[in-house]
Amino acid sequence: MKNSNQKGKVIIAGAGPGDPELITYKTIRYLSIADIVLVDRLVSPQIIEQFVNKNAQVIYVGKQVKKTHSTPQTVINDLLVYYALQGKLVVRLKGGDISIFSNILDELESLIKNAISYELIPGITAASGAAAFAGIPLTGRGYSTAVRLLTYYKSEIIQDKYWKELATTDDTLVFYMSAEAADEIVTALLRCGITKEKHIAVIEQATTAFQQIHIAEITEYPFTIQGNRFASPSILIIGKIVALHSQFSWFDSCKSKGNYFEPLNQFSSYQQLINTQSEHVTRT
Repeated sequence: MKNSNQKGKVIIAGAGPGDPELITYKTIRYLSIADIVLVDRLVSPQIIEQFVNKNAQVIYVGKQVKKTHSTPQTVINDLLVYYALQGKLVVRLKGGDISIFSNILDELESLIKNAISYELIPGITAASGAAAFAGIPLTGRGYSTAVRLLTYYKSEIIQDKYWKELATTDDTLVFYMSAEAADEIVTALLRCGITKEKHIAVIEQATTAFQQIHIAEITEYPFTIQGNRFASPSILIIGKIVALHSQFSWFDSCKSKGNYFEPLNQFSSYQQLINTQSEHVTRT
């Protein structure tokens, strides 16, 4: 154990969207010397096997939308503080990028409150990773000059005025964590007048060996894709530029179904560890 009188440091780093080769060299360097690594569910197992210090303690703090096994953010915050106050070098490893739909504000506020030093390392976000491996530029002359990164849950209420804006814009729309609501999203866009030159791509487990891509004209979606259940994670890309997939596709979709990232309930043994650590943090 390191000197408990000396505070450690927390590194918040992005692991990329899946393919372990998309991680940054800087993140690899910190993983190789870390004492503690707190890992999201959407981090390639190969990253843990190949790059993490063999003497480090790896704690899985996975989250999955609407899953009861998800680790509460408060537990993650407490673990970061708990280990850093022991003088440990802690790496908080997140899937994708650290600043896009990642709850980074909660973690930063906890570190600031406890005067713990930290460093932020970006990663390739799911939007750019999925688009690249699907052969879909996110912007392009004559197609789109802007990108909107969005998320949508079924419990959310969005006014028709905003749906109308999304349906008529030429911006490329990228929906994170919204595959379960894909049918609802498309229905709303069709109701608000989205036109057939817009296409939709649903990309499952992007950049991994189990990547699968489903593409259709948005007006054909109800007859070709609607009703499908998509693996987690999946991302939706909507816009004129999605039509370029057929021209620039280079990464073959997997012909068989499978989970590159294990469902969250597979980490039940780690959840018990997290709960134990959380109780200890609370007591101290």
